[in-house]
Amino acid sequence: MSVVGWARISLGLSIAAVTTFPMAAVQLVIMKTGLVSEAALPKLWHRLVIRILGFKLHVRGQPAEGRPLLVAANHISWTDIMVIGAIADVHFVAKSEMGGWPVIGKLSRLQRTIYIERERRRKSGEQVSEIGQRLSEGDAMVFFAEGSTSDGNIMQPFKSTLFGAAQIALRESDTETVHVQPVALAYTRLHGIPMGRYQRPHTAWIGDRALVPHILQLLAIGAVDVEVHFGEPVPFTAGSDRKVLAKDIRGKVREMMVSALRNPR
Repeated sequence: MSVVGWARISLGLSIAAVTTFPMAAVQLVIMKTGLVSEAALPKLWHRLVIRILGFKLHVRGQPAEGRPLLVAANHISWTDIMVIGAIADVHFVAKSEMGGWPVIGKLSRLQRTIYIERERRRKSGEQVSEIGQRLSEGDAMVFFAEGSTSDGNIMQPFKSTLFGAAQIALRESDTETVHVQPVALAYTRLHGIPMGRYQRPHTAWIGDRALVPHILQLLAIGAVDVEVHFGEPVPFTAGSDRKVLAKDIRGKVREMMVSALRNPR
């Protein structure tokens, strides 16, 4: 690794350490007292992380304003949470393992993240119910519908189970429609140069790849362009089918992702 790379790592980690813990303490007070909105500080922290990593965001469309709102996105890296969180006032649905990650696990609880255990199907009903309840309370919930990360070139099938949260939200609230918004993420450029299919996996975090080395790698590289495309929300009503919805949303997300990769900003 170059001297510049190590310098970027040292500076980035120093800034993160100095700012994260005071912000976490303030967020804890906000959550306990309710004096101000608990959404503002997490968004500020996500934006700080994005700056530290050297990411440049390009946003098309905008987060839907209607509630209840369920956001379904593709999944490439752990940084997807920071990217979306820097743009929208949302809460996340994440895999249960994330809750045990050092620092990040504790911070995610301060944003009231819902953890799911995908491998334990018996608990899926409880988890879907919790997401649906949060939707009915007005929280915009984001989940990564593939269930795991990809390499940034392809998109896996969307799992329909968590789309069932929209059905729960309909039962728990007096609304007749849940808004389901497709969102596409694409990491497109490195130091201003469009990435090809062989470069994109460098920004992806796949499978059981160690987290800390990937964080250090991204800090050292810097200057990554990320595109976030917000599609038009799809209405989910009492007569809708979650499996049909999952297929429809996947098609819209894939279309936006392919557009971003072929014509990067």
